[in-house]
Amino acid sequence: MQRLFILFLIPILIGVNIYADDAGDSDLSPYYDYYASTKQFVSVVDSAVVRARDELIIILGDSLYYRPKIFIENNQTDFKNRIGAAVPDWGAAVALPYKQMIVLKSPANFRLGKSLFELIKHEYTHLALQDRLNHIEPPRWLNEGLAMYIAFEWGWTSNIALSNAVVFGSVVPLREIEKMNRFPEGQARIAYAQSYMAVKYLLEQYGFDSFNILLDNLRDRQSIDDALITATGSNYDGFEKEFNNYLRTKFNLLTIFIDMSYLWLFLAIVVIVGFFLNYSKKKKKYKEWDEYDKYHSTDFDYGDSDNPEQVDDEDKPWA
Repeated sequence: MQRLFILFLIPILIGVNIYADDAGDSDLSPYYDYYASTKQFVSVVDSAVVRARDELIIILGDSLYYRPKIFIENNQTDFKNRIGAAVPDWGAAVALPYKQMIVLKSPANFRLGKSLFELIKHEYTHLALQDRLNHIEPPRWLNEGLAMYIAFEWGWTSNIALSNAVVFGSVVPLREIEKMNRFPEGQARIAYAQSYMAVKYLLEQYGFDSFNILLDNLRDRQSIDDALITATGSNYDGFEKEFNNYLRTKFNLLTIFIDMSYLWLFLAIVVIVGFFLNYSKKKKKYKEWDEYDKYHSTDFDYGDSDNPEQVDDEDKPWA
């Protein structure tokens, strides 16, 4: 009887243990569940989710009654096991809409390339957009572009990448951005920058209402051509053509020159500051040597230093 009881109890204990390992701190926020080995990132996660949620409620016209799970993994193995899918080596975070889950590498153990705040806002946007579309997959440029727009992931490197792409004819067609996971890092950077600018152009040129008409059409399973015609008056090719014209007005040789000017100015400042720091350090060291020599002289000849053997020393305390 005792043995039967033990056999009955073992699976229950195993189940409780699994549940405990996978349980998050659901009381931390009404907007997400937090799963990590430490609570050191809670304040950043909370701030990012709240900020992204407030912005998306306005842009998506949605109340966002949505509660994702957020996992922060300490090593590459756990990260890959958690997402259960291939991810490029440069990937630092993944959103899994069908699981209502965000999985990130821990900033304590990885160089993420972006702040945790940006990554959370970016991945949360992916989940919110898919929820808004009733889990219809949006075009990749729209998905990534909105996520970058909400996270405000635009900087000097993005400007340089897109300027070079426009000037030298290496802009990625919007349809090709679907293959982004197979891109090398440099091309992926261009594709991300284009995605950001495409969504920025769409929102600023046509407004939130047209943007939501586009989303409504996609949710109703219309093709991207039909959805864009209804929202903007242009089909996919037409929209891409006007977007590329917009890019050529924003990015050109002048923008590259300005960006490079900032780069050389920054390098010049670094060199100048380094020179003065090095000079100050050497000056301090020379002063220390002078002070040392002053009190630790090794010259014990008190006679004529030019002719030490011809002039007797006046003072010979050892004689």
